[in-house]
Parts: sequence; structure tokens; C-alpha cells
Amino acid sequence: MSVSDDEIAHVYEVFDAIGGLSHRKMMGGASFYSEGRIFAILSSDGRIFLKAKGPFAESLAAEGSTKFEMEDGRGMHYWTLPDAALDDPDLAADWGRRALAAL
Repeated sequence: MSVSDDEIAHVYEVFDAIGGLSHRKMMGGASFYSEGRIFAILSSDGRIFLKAKGPFAESLAAEGSTKFEMEDGRGMHYWTLPDAALDDPDLAADWGRRALAAL
């Protein structure tokens, strides 16, 4: 199942305060970019993930975020957007900016 246009629009709303947003649909989900740099993905099941490794990934884990895993169990460097940020665009933008700064 692939993500809907409404789900993609929701991600734009969540990260509204981050400039230069664009997206590309891929593998049932979508990748999100700011000024051409990928910083987030939307999985086919509608979850938002931020690109993260090292200390930034540790910060996300401390907030209860979980790592994106492929069906074969392989992990990727993407972690769920903390739940508190899903309904708080200011907090979501802060996490998004932190993801971009950590790239």
C-alpha cells in the first residue's frame, strides 16, 4: 500500500516551519527534503521518521522513538518522530531542524 496525498500533505503541515520542502514518492512511502537534503521519510504505514545516527539518534531514542527496520530485520538510520511532536508543529519543526543540522 502506498501513502496517500492526504498523508503527504500532513507531513508538509507537520514541518511547515522548515523551508524549502519537497518530497518524492518511493517504495510505497515518500522521502522529504529541505533545500534538496533528505531529512525525513513517510513509511507506507503512515509513520514519520527522521534521518538520524550517533548523538541525534540517541536523543530520539531517549524520547521513545523507534528505529525504522526493513521486513528482513535490517535497520536504517531513520527514527520515528517523537509522539509529542506529531500534534505540535513547533516541536516537529525543532526536531526536523535538528535532523538537518545532524546531517
